[in-house]
Amino acid sequence: MLLPYALYCIAALLILSAAAGAGGRRLAPLVYPATLLLAGALLAFDAGALATGAAALHLPFGLPGTEVRLRLDPLSAFFGVIVNLAATLSSLFAIGYSRAEKEGRRILPFYPSFLAAMNLVLLADDAFTFLVAWEFMSLTSWALVLAHHKNADNRQAGYLYLLMANAGTIALLFAFGALAGAGGAYGFDQIRHLARPGWMQALALAMTLVGAGSKAGLVPLHVWLPLAHPAAPSPVSALMSGAMTKVALYGLIRILFDLAGVSDWWWSVPLLLAGSITALFGIVAAVLQQEIKRLLAYSTVENVGVIAIAIGLALAFKACHMPVAAAVALTAALLHALNHSLFKTLLFLGSGAILHATGQHDLERMGGLIHRMPATAWLFFAGCASAAALPPLNGFVSEWLLFQAILVSPDLPQALLRFVIPAVGALLALSAALAATCFVKLFGIAFLGRPRSNEAKTAHETDALSLTAMAILAGLCLFTGLLAAPLAEALAPITAYLVGGALPPQQLGPAILSLTPFASAQSSYNAPILLIFMTGSAILTGWVVHLLASRRVRRAPAWDCGFPDASPATQHSASGLSQPIRRIFGGMLLEARESVSMPPPEDPSAAYLRVEQHDPMWARFYAPLGKYVWRIADRLNVLQFLTIRRYLGLTYSALILLLVVEALWQG
Repeated sequence: MLLPYALYCIAALLILSAAAGAGGRRLAPLVYPATLLLAGALLAFDAGALATGAAALHLPFGLPGTEVRLRLDPLSAFFGVIVNLAATLSSLFAIGYSRAEKEGRRILPFYPSFLAAMNLVLLADDAFTFLVAWEFMSLTSWALVLAHHKNADNRQAGYLYLLMANAGTIALLFAFGALAGAGGAYGFDQIRHLARPGWMQALALAMTLVGAGSKAGLVPLHVWLPLAHPAAPSPVSALMSGAMTKVALYGLIRILFDLAGVSDWWWSVPLLLAGSITALFGIVAAVLQQEIKRLLAYSTVENVGVIAIAIGLALAFKACHMPVAAAVALTAALLHALNHSLFKTLLFLGSGAILHATGQHDLERMGGLIHRMPATAWLFFAGCASAAALPPLNGFVSEWLLFQAILVSPDLPQALLRFVIPAVGALLALSAALAATCFVKLFGIAFLGRPRSNEAKTAHETDALSLTAMAILAGLCLFTGLLAAPLAEALAPITAYLVGGALPPQQLGPAILSLTPFASAQSSYNAPILLIFMTGSAILTGWVVHLLASRRVRRAPAWDCGFPDASPATQHSASGLSQPIRRIFGGMLLEARESVSMPPPEDPSAAYLRVEQHDPMWARFYAPLGKYVWRIADRLNVLQFLTIRRYLGLTYSALILLLVVEALWQG
């Protein structure tokens, strides 16, 4: 049984974390290599558990009269593969990256414990263990966000992240309370077999969306994510985006499909609407960013929205007794969770290499890095192409599978779903097109053209270990795209357990790797054949061009676009490339405003174009809510100065109130 060995690895991570905090500089060089080995071992155990099935273990400690229940089943093992694969390669990158990290001693004690906490969430088989591990994950990641605490923006990001994390944990506490019912059953096996009234099911759905959605980054609960990801060191940002958001999505899937029992079709509507709004908002915000890690953070918001759409579709099809369509949608969600983890981990690690080489966060200060950092440039390009959902890389196949599920939505019996799902599909298509624009901008501004700063001119290639980690991720982006059919086949036990259906058997011969969601006559996708066609077309085109072209060498000056000045300022800029998107969508989604300061005729002073944009969720909801909370806190401040008799009276009143609530609950 693999579960005890996984627990040994988690315990070793916690011991390593404590030793890193106590050992100081002597143990510092060993933390990342040891974390790499332990994460690799956990990865192997999770991969083995996908084939061997579920295993449970009860430990004799916890709350009085209870025990800690742990379980490793195919769903938790799959997300364990995602988490530990990202952790293994992030740790490999961090071995080289940490040599230039100024706040390494603040990172090392929390890095292994963050990984241990994420694994404990996946193994939890009762509400108490799940919530404790969830809060432990939040606290360790908060400490990592505050690694560079001397920066005021980072302190603000850490404060906001801690507030949102605690609010999410409280929401999950209410969700498990609704699921446990009046009997207070906290074990997952007990929760699965409880019958609950409809209003408790609805409360559990709402609280789960708030609790897990806040950690994943669903709009409007996303406000912490674009601040925390740039504040954290790059290997930590890669883990938060590539792994922690997937743990949140695991919690969403576990509760909605496994613990909550039979769902109604309307459960899918909040997820579909929230997912589509999140996807569109996230990618528009990403296109308009100039700071590289903030752009990638908003892109994470967009991909979380895509996965939420797939989960919503799976809920709708499951409730309407369409198991094959539900399996297609859920397979798309699971595959996109894996694919996003791979290419976003690669992109965050690549951004760390760029920041280490240039010291710059702003895209407007980069340019021409492909000449200084050629290996990083090509690996980063693989991540950008995958994030833009270009075939045959992995980002394409999961979104293609999601569209296949959307195309069968007219078979649903509910008129509301037949109206909502095509609209969601249209927004998803728009988000996919904007994603291509976003990553063309990111790669083009950062790596192409001429250097826009002295730091870009003097940039240098990153170390070999960091390049190795990125190269493995780039290779996985290609191979998971080519091997989508066997991956979908491997997910059949998960979909069969959660939605009662699976994809039809795939053609897995040596030359045929077609992914067929419903039937080959309806649709199929063969990535290897597509790759052969693309490669052959490129070679044939090049051969024909060279065959027909003149052999005479002609030299002429490069086209200067009408700007003979060689200054890099005459190039396309990040803000210039995103201007059309900002003018179309920015005013609606980000309240973007442009103001022009134009001097009068014959005045030689400079003209200025100022662009202002901000997240309307913050201005319209969180800022007023914060003021309201502070006002209530000021009013309640008098409670600190009461007499003992009044404190005893308040305690007695609270006890009576709780007894009344308990009586009504039991009744």
